[in-house]
This record gives sequence, structure tokens and C-alpha cells, in this order.
Amino acid sequence: MNRKLSREKTMELLFAMTLSKDTVDETVETFIENYESNISEIDLTYVKQALIGVETHKKEIDEAISSNLHNWKIDRISKVNLSILRLATYELLYDDNVPTGVAINEALEITRRYSDEKSVSFINGVLDKINKK
Repeated sequence: MNRKLSREKTMELLFAMTLSKDTVDETVETFIENYESNISEIDLTYVKQALIGVETHKKEIDEAISSNLHNWKIDRISKVNLSILRLATYELLYDDNVPTGVAINEALEITRRYSDEKSVSFINGVLDKINKK
């Protein structure tokens, strides 16, 4: 199983849930049915745990993100960047199995892939502040 790929797919599913308003179970079921590569490469336990964790703690996660924004409001953040921030913040605050450095570095790698260089700096700054608190 590939944790890097699993994390990336989790971010994509968080983004999809933002648009579709589907539940975690519906989202995971649809993902499994439609995934075209080898599903055994994905750590589905991690994916489900992270999706449930983000949904369960969304209020606290969004508060942590909001309180670490400088001259910015959470509703102005693109849905892709917000999905990345929510996943990384969940890992920083609630997932003891993910080292801090890994959570931040992986978030930055996903941002480079799905967003732009300004977003990398923005997300790095927010996560760094969250990590220091």
C-alpha cells in the first residue's frame, strides 16, 4: 500500500465531498467502484479514517485554519487548497501515526501537484503556524 497515493486520493475525496455533499460511506463506495487502477495500492483504512476524522473534527479543524490566516478568510480559500489544509490539519492535530514533518511535506507535495507555487507558500505558512501552537 502506498501512503503517499492514499493521502492524495483522500484529498481528492475530501474535495469531491465538498462539491457533492455525499457522506463518507457514499464517497468511499463510489471511489472503490470507479477506481481504475489497482485498489490494493490504496490504504483504504487510512482513507476512511482520515475522511471520518476530518468530518468529525471539521469545526475544530476549520477554527485552527481560520485562526492562523493572516488577512484572509477561510471562505476565500479555494476548495482544493482548503481540502489540502483540512487533511494536513487533521493529521497534525488528530493522527498520532503521522509525523508532523510528513504531514506538512506531503501537503506541500499535493499542493504542488494540484495548485500553484503561491499556494505552496500559503499552505506552508498556515500549517507551520498550526504546528507551532
